[in-house]
Amino acid sequence: MARIANGCEEWGFFQLVNHGIPEELLERVKKVCSEFYKLEREEGFKDSRPIRLLNELVEKKSGEKLENVDWEDVITLVDDNEWPSKTPGFKETMAEYRKELKKLAEKVMEVMDENLGLPKGYIKKAFNDGEGDNAFFGTKVSHYPPCPHSELLNGLRAHTDAGGVILLFQDDKVKGLQILKDGEWIDVQPLPNSIVINTGDQIEVLSNGKYKSVLHRVMTSPDGNRRSIASFYNPPLKATIAPAPQLVEKANQDDLEIVQAYPKFVFGDYMSVYAEQKFLPKEPRFHAVGAM
Repeated sequence: MARIANGCEEWGFFQLVNHGIPEELLERVKKVCSEFYKLEREEGFKDSRPIRLLNELVEKKSGEKLENVDWEDVITLVDDNEWPSKTPGFKETMAEYRKELKKLAEKVMEVMDENLGLPKGYIKKAFNDGEGDNAFFGTKVSHYPPCPHSELLNGLRAHTDAGGVILLFQDDKVKGLQILKDGEWIDVQPLPNSIVINTGDQIEVLSNGKYKSVLHRVMTSPDGNRRSIASFYNPPLKATIAPAPQLVEKANQDDLEIVQAYPKFVFGDYMSVYAEQKFLPKEPRFHAVGAM
């Protein structure tokens, strides 16, 4: 409990091992995602915008970097969108994986409840807009192919995550994920079959700033195709998000003079702001949505 609290308060990221997800399932997930990329995505990436822009930049020899593009191939899986169908076992394996990950997300949120001194189930309820199963649970299957000029662009530009709790199953051979800690970029070293947890902007708001969402980015590499499977447990767009009253009151009782540090807002409004400002500092997003 204490180590998870430290991960949430000091780092915004931590890695979970012994998480209860069967190794055999994780091995299947790696296999079907790699096969999916080779079979259904690799050819398309060769004609993609990042490749065209990079080739143009290299020809110009201007010494500039590619600032507004990511070297990433990505699809998003949710329960009711169309999933890839050509890769054997992909649908079944990823549906099973998503079920396990959603349960794990809810377990992690219960630990956060307890560490923050909130009633059991508080965060889950906030992210489901009350009782019931209304949370948005999406899974991004990303690949960062080898980049011949990795000094010229990132795999994914620095950003914080907009939503709630993020569960990442990252490549255990090709590294690339970095987080910003005390002004320095630090590698998140891959641990085989671990799940990396990070807290999104909505956890920062609910915790009244006790837990922070943290800037992270993905670096490109000249060799190795990095696989990354990130699942997001987010509120539905209609949910109202605000700091937990218990945390605002507790701060006042302790004479810390901490008032409510974040506005109350509708998550859909926040996402509209985030869509425009994802790669910019997060504080103006909170101000902008508070003014809506």
